[in-house]
Amino acid sequence: MERLDSRTVLDGAPFEVAEARFRRADGSEVERQVAYHPGSVAIVAHDGEAVYLVRQPREAVGEDGLLEIPAGTMDVEGESALECARRELSEEVDLRAEQWTELHTIYPSPGFLSESVTIFLATDLAPEPGDGDDDEQIEIVRLPLTELDSALAGIADAKTLVALMLLRDSFVAHEDPGV
Repeated sequence: MERLDSRTVLDGAPFEVAEARFRRADGSEVERQVAYHPGSVAIVAHDGEAVYLVRQPREAVGEDGLLEIPAGTMDVEGESALECARRELSEEVDLRAEQWTELHTIYPSPGFLSESVTIFLATDLAPEPGDGDDDEQIEIVRLPLTELDSALAGIADAKTLVALMLLRDSFVAHEDPGV
């Protein structure tokens, strides 16, 4: 796919919206409005007994307390996805991890949004207070791994569902009797 041209119609943080024209592999051309986003990270952090989630207001969807895994936008110049994930884990749940594994990359809404979300597994956790954003209202939720399956039905955030299902499937693959 080749982007032929693009005109910015909105330039805001953390993304810009453009009207763009593309040439597809078959030679056809289409026009689309695209929200270009720098990307983000999401972290499924567990200590062998529980997975760490956050409950926070999400005004865009009218939720006072959406349950999610820690996550954040890659909005620091030159910061890698892993560095961003380490920062976000500290800022949102006051933890650091010794072991990091990149699990998967997803596109939350590829019909109009360029954002990719890199999901990391973080283990061997230890306390590390971070500096959260002033306007964030985050409640840390420690979900026992034994309650993972039953909790999935109450989660509406897509990245969290994907990450927790990947975590559950990894335990099933390793035949972990605790989950």
